[in-house]
Amino acid sequence: MRAIVIDQYGGKEVLNEREVEQPDIGDNQVLLSNHATSINPIDWKVREGYLKDMLPFDFPIILGWDAAGVVASKGKNVEGFEIGDRVFARPDTTNRGTYAEYVVVDENLLAPMPDSMSFEEAAAIPLAGLTAWQCLVDFSKIKKGDKVLIHAGSGGVGNFAIQIAKSFGAYVATTASGKNEEFVKSLGADQFINYKEEDFSEVLEDFDIVLDSMGGEVQSKSYKVLKKGGKLVSIAQPPSEEEAKEYGVEAGFLWLEPKGEQLKKLADLYENGELKPIVGETFPFNEQGLKDAHALSETHHAKGKIVIKVRED
Repeated sequence: MRAIVIDQYGGKEVLNEREVEQPDIGDNQVLLSNHATSINPIDWKVREGYLKDMLPFDFPIILGWDAAGVVASKGKNVEGFEIGDRVFARPDTTNRGTYAEYVVVDENLLAPMPDSMSFEEAAAIPLAGLTAWQCLVDFSKIKKGDKVLIHAGSGGVGNFAIQIAKSFGAYVATTASGKNEEFVKSLGADQFINYKEEDFSEVLEDFDIVLDSMGGEVQSKSYKVLKKGGKLVSIAQPPSEEEAKEYGVEAGFLWLEPKGEQLKKLADLYENGELKPIVGETFPFNEQGLKDAHALSETHHAKGKIVIKVRED
């Protein structure tokens, strides 16, 4: 099968297209005929070697951790899915990722795709959508009426977080650049802060939840907008325990745990019209396509998700 692999850490030039062996499946796994995948910052952070201590993979590494496709074969213990089913998943974090024509996925990480969902839309959801869900629902225990600040609302995690928060009946403020004001409002944001012109920590107060995807100074300032007992959840860097204590808030760092049953909840929101994956740009499944997609992701200015079309539908 065709795959895009890396044999060493480095810049996007280390991405190579070649034929590799089709993987074998275990008794509780399916082989997914992959139709689409998407790009996340973890992809190029692994490629550069930034995460080698946390994820000590052996080379060659196939990057990518979003998949949408069709069940091609299944292990003997798999009961919830049949060959031919359209499914999507955030597979386990291994060195056999989703920049490939076939992907092995554990049954418990799969979710059925709604009939109306395209493979490109499905590929855009898992990693970013699950991250947003776990930040807001699992960690922050979001509820109706909560005031929620979502940093970088036009980004991959941010755009899902706005929509998920609104589905719970929360009031949502978000930061983004001026050119994305209409975009984030179209997702449901109630209050827009142009981070280039305004200091969010001087405009907002008495919030219940902050989702921090920036870290650094943005994270430190975020404590100021929270009420006592509020929650700050970061996907950028572990928050300072001292700062959290000083402001009387609960703060934590979230590292995604793939879960098929939560993907099913995101699929339900999609079917109810409460969640729309935003596919920003689509690239072809070849070496140059992946290099271009990584280059765009590394600018930090991609709108919505960057999707790779592995097969024609």
